[in-house]
Amino acid sequence: MSAESTVLPLKQSSDYRAIVWGGLVAGAMDITAAFINSAIYGRSPLWVLQSVASGALGPSSYKAGVGSAILGLLIHFFIAFVWCSVYFIASRGLSFLRTQPIIFGLIYGVMVYLFMYGLVLRLTFHRNFLTPASGVIVAVLTHMFCVGLPIALAVWRFSKSSHS
Repeated sequence: MSAESTVLPLKQSSDYRAIVWGGLVAGAMDITAAFINSAIYGRSPLWVLQSVASGALGPSSYKAGVGSAILGLLIHFFIAFVWCSVYFIASRGLSFLRTQPIIFGLIYGVMVYLFMYGLVLRLTFHRNFLTPASGVIVAVLTHMFCVGLPIALAVWRFSKSSHS
């Protein structure tokens, strides 16, 4: 077995489609939910995208205009594709991830939330993102239904066609 095949077990075009579609749909749904949630608090989509970019650029992101927003969008979708790739790779060894996409997609969304908010954002911005309870509930539900579920359904859908 080559090193290449152990890194990312993509054997058919449907494997690539699972990652592309899962990442695109999850990324689009998640950022749309962020836009809607932020609009409730009077913040624009530009601000949301600059917030994502601020993880790399720091506070200057908010002064960099559309350029930092584009960077934020690219970072956001990169992260969505990474999460989809992780689920895809795990599903190659754990077939229940492919056969029970709704249950494990929702669970995966919670896991993504815990990793992102409990570790990544905390380390990046040096503050606790696990409060208040109302924000946590919205974020967990968003990650369950807008991240985990579409990723699992894409992997299920394209795994089905490649193994039929």
